[in-house]
Amino acid sequence: MASFRYQARESGGAAVNGLVEAGSRQEALSILSERGLFPSNLTAVSHPVAVASPPGAVLSPLAPPGGRRRVAGMSPPSGPGRGPGTLAFLTSPASAVHGARQQSRTYRGRIRRREITAFTREMATLLAATIPIPAALSSLGEEEPNPAMKEVVLDLASSVRTGNSLSASLEAHPRLFSKLYTSMVRVGEEAGALEKVMTDLADLMEHEDEVRGEVWGAVAYPCFVLGLGIVTTFLLLAFVLPRLFGMLQGMVEVLPLPTRILLGVSNFFQWYWPGAIAGAAGAVFLARWWLRSPGGGLLWDTLKLRLPVLGGVFRSSALSRFARTLGTLTRSGVSLLPALEIVRHTIGNRLLSQAVARVAEETRGGDSLAAPLRRLGLFPPTVIQMVAVGEETGRLDEMLLRVASAEERHMRGRSRTLISLLAPALILVVGALVGFVVIALLLPIFRMSQALH
Repeated sequence: MASFRYQARESGGAAVNGLVEAGSRQEALSILSERGLFPSNLTAVSHPVAVASPPGAVLSPLAPPGGRRRVAGMSPPSGPGRGPGTLAFLTSPASAVHGARQQSRTYRGRIRRREITAFTREMATLLAATIPIPAALSSLGEEEPNPAMKEVVLDLASSVRTGNSLSASLEAHPRLFSKLYTSMVRVGEEAGALEKVMTDLADLMEHEDEVRGEVWGAVAYPCFVLGLGIVTTFLLLAFVLPRLFGMLQGMVEVLPLPTRILLGVSNFFQWYWPGAIAGAAGAVFLARWWLRSPGGGLLWDTLKLRLPVLGGVFRSSALSRFARTLGTLTRSGVSLLPALEIVRHTIGNRLLSQAVARVAEETRGGDSLAAPLRRLGLFPPTVIQMVAVGEETGRLDEMLLRVASAEERHMRGRSRTLISLLAPALILVVGALVGFVVIALLLPIFRMSQALH
């Protein structure tokens, strides 16, 4: 007979934990299910229980050292942050995590980021209403209109019901739930504050979606103008102008220089347009491969920060992501070193990622966060001062979130200025291109009219 430590929810939503004796893991799950408990974590206890008890007995883990454990139906949670609306987890067994990761697979359809954000917000709302995790996941899965997302949520519900923690179940879907997401959920489980952590996570994702939506909304019109100009020019050069040039060559002995340039470009696109498209696609593929390589990506991220005008926008964007992510993690209870490791993979710039890794190494040696940031020279002095004040006053998370808000304001201001100038610049480029085509067509006509007179 083996002992299993469990953490579960009652049907009413209250969190309970304790020990149960059973012959196997499946038998322990069946015993807890018969008692109306929804286990979220089930861990085998290596040491034997000190008192003999009948199979299926649920033992309280709260007996004093050296005392006999009493037989009980369930034991209430204890410790700060534990209550009806929260759920505490022990560290998941390695086998459970490994098994969850083995379940990773492709989905029958597309799952958008905003659907993950909506799932996070709804999950936080249901946890605040003291609904058990399996019931909340099942409810969200049944109501989900996207079949692919529905499959994922119901898979999460099934995994949690079998004894895996929510964070281990989320790790089975790394394409949908990032390391930042799963790490924050795990901290919420261990601290007994899953509801609060899910709310913070939903706030973070909604804020990122808002910023991303503003940027895409601002560049939509310039991109449309540029794309329309490129398509129109290609159609003119490949299919319309060759017929006009055929007539002009028979009527004018020597074509003007602009007309000859346009004729050469038109002939190239007329006869070699499949090769031109294939070459452009190959160039895009090689560029993406180079950017994804370690050396190419690092060089590109370094160049982005040094661009004359756009460099400030890229720097503010990376710094705001660094500060907001680190602030959210520390506020949720993640210690500084694991938080820096998570931020390193989510900052979105390889140069700054290497800098954060060096900061983590120096912080591991006992240094403060502000000192290595100051030595790197990549962060503005105001940011370093606010971080130092946050460390001295014990409000590092608050100061980091203020830094993120300030950097986001800088980024939005610079982005608006650049985008407001981008649309007229693209219109000028398209206008100059169309003007060159018109001049190249009218010059031979003027020469013909002069010859007739």
